[in-house]
Amino acid sequence: MSTADPARSELDRRILAWMDEPEAAADEARFEELAIQLFAHQFARCQPFERFCRARGSTPQNVETWREIPAVPTGAFKEMALRCFPSERECHVFRTSGTSTRRRGELHLDTLALYQASLLPSFERHVLPDLYEPSQHIRMLILAPSPLEAPDSSLSHMFGLVLERHGDPESGFLVEKGELRTERLLDGLEKAVRSGVALALCGTALALVHLLEAMESEGNRISLPEGSRVMETGGFKGSSRELPRDALYERLHRSLGVPPSRIVNQYGMTELGSQFYDSVLRFPGAPRRKLGPPWTRVRMVDPETGDDAGEGEIGVVTVLDLANTGSVLAIQTADLGRALGDGFEVIGREPGAEARGCSIAADEMLQGGPAWDARDRGDERPS
Repeated sequence: MSTADPARSELDRRILAWMDEPEAAADEARFEELAIQLFAHQFARCQPFERFCRARGSTPQNVETWREIPAVPTGAFKEMALRCFPSERECHVFRTSGTSTRRRGELHLDTLALYQASLLPSFERHVLPDLYEPSQHIRMLILAPSPLEAPDSSLSHMFGLVLERHGDPESGFLVEKGELRTERLLDGLEKAVRSGVALALCGTALALVHLLEAMESEGNRISLPEGSRVMETGGFKGSSRELPRDALYERLHRSLGVPPSRIVNQYGMTELGSQFYDSVLRFPGAPRRKLGPPWTRVRMVDPETGDDAGEGEIGVVTVLDLANTGSVLAIQTADLGRALGDGFEVIGREPGAEARGCSIAADEMLQGGPAWDARDRGDERPS
């Protein structure tokens, strides 16, 4: 860890210790204590976040539970650097997807330790639950650019770490210079079929549609070996290829022979340090729902009242993530969802939510001057 702040270093140490536990379990008291302490630290170190919280009447003196911590809309990450450390300590920046003419959200980091410690066990538990040994490998074909080609992509960074730990020698990235290398991908799929090697096909939903279109145009169908699985993420935001998830899964089943029960959706975003996954491989036969690591909490918030939505009712998906120690821990997404047992399901996007939340949050955060001012020169307040 690179942080020079003793209070932050201690928080990072305790959260990393939780992440490193072989069977890390949910612990409400532990989460509550860490969340409240991290909120106080971020309130003291991130001036835009402090202003945002004060505008809601929330301070470390009156916030008593993690549910009362104000959640920052994801759109605010497009307006300013929300960091709890001096800019000169920055080691990496992840950016949301988008064109060069559109402002992109940014997650500024002074350490990658928590991000990496959070993503690996979550991916292993939900996408590779049948690999019981940490060193066990599987054929992984990644429909995304490599971290070298897309260094500011959190998704590529995640795939790079997972491939390094679990990918066999035939694994690799199949998107280069913005294009899906379809011929190489089809060769890799057919080689797996011939050799009977189960594989994990991982990538964005849009890249999978490109693969399906190439196969369907040639009338090409295969049946991947038993034990294969697909992990998809990203949806179709900004694309003309809108496709309901059920329809995508049916086409994947028809063209690749992978049943929907072995297709996992990942729910994640650049602004978060942790990810959520469908439960179907970890808990076969149980209802499909999104599950996350024990150092996260998800609320469905009534957009009118700000309270938790009732059981089974639709609300705005709001995430608290202890992996976000260098940024802000509470994030309000632009997605609608509802609680489902011990997890949740995502219903869709709330129309205009990101732009509206971004505008309100930016106005509140910018009151009083630029972010960091004296603190960026090293004049930090104690937590």
